[in-house]
Amino acid sequence: MEEKIKEKLEQIRGMLQADGGDLEFVGLDGTQVTVRLKGACGGCPHAMVTLKQGVEQILKRDVDASLTVERVD
Repeated sequence: MEEKIKEKLEQIRGMLQADGGDLEFVGLDGTQVTVRLKGACGGCPHAMVTLKQGVEQILKRDVDASLTVERVD
């Protein structure tokens, strides 16, 4: 499952990079995916919305419905 997550995150990164942001896969612990937000996403006040309503929903839809995404600094 980790490889599927990484592949999907690579696709999502393109969208974030178009707005000056980025994300980095940190790890997978059970169904919890940990990412680091970088660039414009790192300090954006809407970062959690992007993470939960964007990244997490895409991973739930395309990889596994039980996945959650958490941010680390």
